[in-house]
Amino acid sequence: MEHSKRIKIITGHFGSGKTEIAINISIKEAIYYKKVALNDLDVINPYFRSRDVGEHLTKLGVELIAPKGILATADLPIVSPDVYRVLQDSSYRVIIDVGGDKDGATALGQYFHKLKDEDYELLFVINANRPYVSTVKGIVSTIHEIEKVSRLSVTGLINNTNLGCKETTVDTLLQGIMISKEVSETLGIPFLYTTLSDKVIGTKEIEELPNLHYIKRFMKLPWEN
Repeated sequence: MEHSKRIKIITGHFGSGKTEIAINISIKEAIYYKKVALNDLDVINPYFRSRDVGEHLTKLGVELIAPKGILATADLPIVSPDVYRVLQDSSYRVIIDVGGDKDGATALGQYFHKLKDEDYELLFVINANRPYVSTVKGIVSTIHEIEKVSRLSVTGLINNTNLGCKETTVDTLLQGIMISKEVSETLGIPFLYTTLSDKVIGTKEIEELPNLHYIKRFMKLPWEN
């Protein structure tokens, strides 16, 4: 999961796993850099938000930028003004977790004039087992909507196709890899790698998949312990 750009923007449709990836990238960045900020800009999804693990991130050296106090749990489209502070400070490594449809990307669009000349990468996370993004056509359409609203270009694709820790198989991953490659060829956007929860039991076939990176799972469904 090597990312050289100072600013990394992670987007993907609901249930893609983009927040998990954003958190994992932030934690890894904090190993090598003194100032790392994760901006929770997902104003759409009330269930999986990086602000829910804010205390843990702080202990690991990641500054979480998100609404605080009573607003932290509010299901409202609120963003923190601190985003500008870390974007303007070149000593910060910045990761931005963005809602993955045109509505979510609208929040990102307000920073266009600041981001357009910055050293950034905009990564789209694919989980081909989610509605609306289970086909190449659906993914391409979603990416075009995000780019139109945000006025920024997607620069890389990450395959996170899965069926949860218990149901994910090598065939699940291969399906995601195939679709990700087709999207890459269709749009001319690099397909970077595949991610997989470290809770999935690794088989020989899975371990031999190219460009596979394990990530730690932090987000849980409301009915999970």
